[in-house]
Amino acid sequence: MNYFELINKCLIELNYKQVYSFTELTKNEHLKIKNIINTLNTEICNSENWNFLLRRKEFEIPAKVSEIQNPIAGKIAMFLIGGNEYKYDADFEKFFINSQPRNTYTTFNDKLLIPIFEKPQTAEILYYTSNYAKTADGTEKLVLENDTDSSVIPQAFAEPLLVYGSCLRLKGNPQHVRFSYWLSMYNNALANLRSKSAIDANYSPLIRFRRF
Repeated sequence: MNYFELINKCLIELNYKQVYSFTELTKNEHLKIKNIINTLNTEICNSENWNFLLRRKEFEIPAKVSEIQNPIAGKIAMFLIGGNEYKYDADFEKFFINSQPRNTYTTFNDKLLIPIFEKPQTAEILYYTSNYAKTADGTEKLVLENDTDSSVIPQAFAEPLLVYGSCLRLKGNPQHVRFSYWLSMYNNALANLRSKSAIDANYSPLIRFRRF
């Protein structure tokens, strides 16, 4: 379900008039729904280390350099250089005098500070992307903007989370006749997403084997 379809689904749930083109979304309530969907999409993606956000980037590190431009948009989960894992060290000052612990890296002004190598090295970063939307052709971007954009949240969960969650945010009144229904649908979708897509083992499904 793309951005425009999500907005229309919200309008239907709220008993508002459906629109037939993205350019019709000019009313105050339309703009609120558009903003809420994006805010909610970002909050959900930020809330866990979701496996659908994991990306991999491979690149070359030139010889005799101590810093490189950060090549990824997101949070590093694992950093490998020459097949060896390098751990994050928050004390960036040590890197400027080349006294950092072995097999470590740090960040400074959107750069990665690394040990100096005599020969070029192949590096690999496993990371959680901070691009939470994508275009119709799959190009990832920061937020939903155009009618055919969609969330990176798996489609089976994106619709109930973003539609029912947006309705809850827009109305925000437990006395609303559909508030309990929206809340139930949102919570169920979030629980299902966690059971299938959260990295944390605490959210993994429990499986028991029985011998008959």
